[in-house]
Amino acid sequence: MNVMGLDVGTTGCKATVLNEEGKVVASAYREYALVSPRPGWHELNSAYVLKCAKQTIGECTQRSKGDRIVALSVSSLGEAVTPIDAKGEALGNSIIYIDPRGADEAKHLEEKLGSDRILEITGVAAHPMYSLPKIMWLKRHMPELYKSAWKFLLYADFILFKLGARAHTDYSLAARTMGFDVVGKKWSEEVLGCAGMDLDKFGEPVQAGTVVGEIAKPLADELGLPRGVLLVAGGHDQPCAALGSGAIWKNVAADGMGTTECITPAFDRPVISRAMAACGFACVPHVIRDMYVTYAFSFTSGSMLKWFRDAFACEEKLESAKTGKDAYEILIEKASRVNTNVFILPHFAGAATPYMDPDAKGVALGLGIDTTREEIFKAILEGITFEAMVNLECLEKAGIAVNELRVSGGLAKSDYMLQLKADMMGRKIVSLNASEAGTVGVAILAAAAGGIFKSIDEAVSRLVTVKKEYRPDDKRTLAYAEKFQTYKKIYPAFKSIAASRGA
Repeated sequence: MNVMGLDVGTTGCKATVLNEEGKVVASAYREYALVSPRPGWHELNSAYVLKCAKQTIGECTQRSKGDRIVALSVSSLGEAVTPIDAKGEALGNSIIYIDPRGADEAKHLEEKLGSDRILEITGVAAHPMYSLPKIMWLKRHMPELYKSAWKFLLYADFILFKLGARAHTDYSLAARTMGFDVVGKKWSEEVLGCAGMDLDKFGEPVQAGTVVGEIAKPLADELGLPRGVLLVAGGHDQPCAALGSGAIWKNVAADGMGTTECITPAFDRPVISRAMAACGFACVPHVIRDMYVTYAFSFTSGSMLKWFRDAFACEEKLESAKTGKDAYEILIEKASRVNTNVFILPHFAGAATPYMDPDAKGVALGLGIDTTREEIFKAILEGITFEAMVNLECLEKAGIAVNELRVSGGLAKSDYMLQLKADMMGRKIVSLNASEAGTVGVAILAAAAGGIFKSIDEAVSRLVTVKKEYRPDDKRTLAYAEKFQTYKKIYPAFKSIAASRGA
């Protein structure tokens, strides 16, 4: 018996079929673009995303060569909601998190309820990125659309609904709306009432892993799926990736090392405090019952390496073209041979947690006339790791300790990078055999709900396998601890300089 996991992201969606041993039987991917109806606006075409999702499902079904799929679950980006009418048809596009609309509405909620009360109920600080301010904007500027909307569904919920599930929202995605009581696990009448929202316009809150329906018969035939496939509530992509990484225990965190970096620690109680909010840390229900996660992230990780490769690595790109060896691998290998006294502050796309400063800029400190490209690249590797260390330190001060990081993503393929990370952080780093933690996570939810495994714990033990563990070298950890003290002074110093210049 097989299960299917579908992950719907901002720029594309991927489906994966796994068997009972955790082997990937089939996978498929479709890419799509953002829509900008006006300068500065950012939307996704919900109908087109649905079309792409169905195509990936159908392609996976064909590639799995008739092996029976018993259950399907979906993870997705957060915040963006699709308005649907009573017939289930999308009424328009979904506004995504980077769109500026909703700023006045978020400010209005903060003024009426108070920042402390919003944090206490929703586990997040008031911000226009969330769904509720976006829907408030729609109600104000597009009242007929709001009036016609039967439900506002987040993407995982929207896709499952269109496949035949009942209208629902799992707790982890509901928490990305800024209208959900993360402790009571219900829509907040207080917050939604203050926003002038109708509670019945939102899906039924359910625990991730709940069976919410079966594949609709016409769609089963269209997509090549057997009839009776269970549709299982998934969740927000980050906690699903944490599940797919095996981050289901206290003090263990998933670390997605892709274009950006997101550390998702798991903990066994809600942690909601000013210390969390001051660092931009949300408190979100995990896709594991009675557990929570938060997100410590940076806007630049792999993107910094790409910037350096494209701007400065002509030699390595030529070598890559001649030998077939990856240019990043060549750059990392050269950087491993040098030490550097250069510091790179990797705020090339602004600063995420704990600063939440969109105007922050990157900094290169300590350059000399004899500084080499290898030293600068090594400083980039160290800089993105130092930035993660700042986040881990802030998490610990807020009461969330992380002793082990389970890594995935492009940078997780480098042995040198993972050993460097262990040495710098003084923590155990674990790499995994599965490269797509997100789809593995929802496949685990589907497998447990479909009866392939007795529990999620059993599913994790069977489907999440460790590739290698990296232990810190105490001497290197001590040396980097001293260097870290210098790194932490750079952002405040340059923030002060920028303020004095009026930048």
